[in-house]
Amino acid sequence: MKHHLRKLNIPKHFHPTLLKTIGTMIESGQTTPDEAYDELRAIVEAPQNYHGETFAELADYLQKAASWEEPETRAPWAQWGHDLEAQAVKQMEQASRLPIAYRGALMADAHMGYGLPIGGVLATEGAVIPYAVGVDIACRVKLSVLDVDLQSFEDHPERFERAIERETAFGIGAHFKKPHDHAVMDDDWDVSPITSRGKSKGWKQLGSSGSGNHFVEFGVLTLTEADLGLEAGRYLALLSHSGSRGVGAAVANHYSKLAMELHPELPSELRHLAWLDLKSQPGQEYWAAMELMGRYASANHAVIHRQILRNLGAEALAMVENHHNYAWKEVHDGRELIVHRKGATPAGKGVLGVIPGSMADPGFVVRGKGNALSLESAAHGAGRVMSRTRAKKTMDWAPVKERLARQKVRLLSAGLDEVPDVYKNIEEVMRAQDDLVEIVARFDPRMVKMAPAGEPAED
Repeated sequence: MKHHLRKLNIPKHFHPTLLKTIGTMIESGQTTPDEAYDELRAIVEAPQNYHGETFAELADYLQKAASWEEPETRAPWAQWGHDLEAQAVKQMEQASRLPIAYRGALMADAHMGYGLPIGGVLATEGAVIPYAVGVDIACRVKLSVLDVDLQSFEDHPERFERAIERETAFGIGAHFKKPHDHAVMDDDWDVSPITSRGKSKGWKQLGSSGSGNHFVEFGVLTLTEADLGLEAGRYLALLSHSGSRGVGAAVANHYSKLAMELHPELPSELRHLAWLDLKSQPGQEYWAAMELMGRYASANHAVIHRQILRNLGAEALAMVENHHNYAWKEVHDGRELIVHRKGATPAGKGVLGVIPGSMADPGFVVRGKGNALSLESAAHGAGRVMSRTRAKKTMDWAPVKERLARQKVRLLSAGLDEVPDVYKNIEEVMRAQDDLVEIVARFDPRMVKMAPAGEPAED
């Protein structure tokens, strides 16, 4: 019977239930395999004519699959930066076709992603799009300014290298045999069956950094004038970038697939933009799980910084942190909207954020200007210009190491797919968004740790 389902192009997620139902009917003599096949074929050919109960769910689904109507008008969106990747622009145009889309924005660091491009901002009404939040839910950055003299760092780099190597862990399956403590593990993890099942794994991974473009690094923070509660000057700072690790990925995968199953009407090019109604149980479940992953990702950074500072006997003089893969309930144009920022930094008026560069290029602490056209958002980094596959084939370590040596950057580990030349020029990205954020401070990397070469990317 299974090959009959495939022959009729019945969606795979219906197969287990149909096989069980039909098997029971055949065993009880209610039908034969040939009769069951004929009935299913009739439903596939004309689902609107089926009035029974046994296969009603399948008939409803097939009717819905044929119901897509292109909206008469598309949601408006604005763009920052020039010569953006054509596929990223196309993805933004596709997102504007959704009936739930209100308006959007594309940041200067944009590049292609799943569904919504990285650097894409999309406001919707009453619905959340899991792939517009991103696979790494609540991926974020955190910067701590340390009370450690810069000369001490330059004189004894091995001490700081040891702190990074001992206090966090890299790699897609990285975890700790003795889990770290944090109050987030006392939160309600039963808000979704996915988080409930993933709690133990999440606890073991708390304080780890993962793979892909995730990093932990020391660098020099330069304040040209007093800000952040600090006098103008040069400070040693710790900067980290990672997200909600394996549990967050499981949440994203589960609810992205569910959203696609619930919206069979979407054309193939819009499938990764399938949404969950926030009034529905799946929508409420995903929202609660996303918020939990937001708190978990924040706790992950808190543990990384706590452990490294404790190892060094240091204190934090100031901290700045923000999500850049998340969805928020915000009011714009007098309406409550769901604002997805997938690789975009919140930039409300006066809001602080961090926009990192690459292992050799500067990052920036910024303050938002509250630009309404961008839905109060800014870029989240430099943005890739080269795929990981191409980078591994074409990049060479020799010139990279020469450049890192000139810029006094000590690289502890990374893959060729993360070298500086796979990213855009961060200075140009910052100039392209000078109406979105003001620069508060500059961060120049001096010691960088990423997942070693060969680790699958999880960002």
